[in-house]
Amino acid sequence: MARTEYISKDPSETIDIGEKIGRLAVPGEVYAIYGDLGAGKTQLVKGIARGLGVPDWEYVVSPSFTLMNVYEGVMTLCHVDLYRLEEADLGDLNIEEFLAGGIVAVEWAERSRWWTGVTEVRIEISGEMERKIVIIKQENPGGMRLEPGGNDP
Repeated sequence: MARTEYISKDPSETIDIGEKIGRLAVPGEVYAIYGDLGAGKTQLVKGIARGLGVPDWEYVVSPSFTLMNVYEGVMTLCHVDLYRLEEADLGDLNIEEFLAGGIVAVEWAERSRWWTGVTEVRIEISGEMERKIVIIKQENPGGMRLEPGGNDP
């Protein structure tokens, strides 16, 4: 398990941190993003997209109402927002198909654990003025195993 911490003083710094994350991304990883409303989760995903080489003309937005947005760069980025999603709806999205050649970034990750058993990069964003961004990468030694509707370990 690897742990890294950053401090972000504004949205552009959060995007820059996300870009660093995106440049290090490996296909098959799930980025489980935790943080309060307005914490900067979508800003971080914008940076991840930039780090993956998603073209600047692709406007990365929160998928709160679309539930899932997909962006193409050097690998596919599947951006999911679980804020309004019920557990039963997850299977309909076929999110796991994006893990073979890309990564999945999940906002409001505490609302589900469908990715149990894959390499998880847990990202916790906290703080009101300055944001503390903690990144914890947990490797999955047992191989990929997706369980839609899975429970917390």
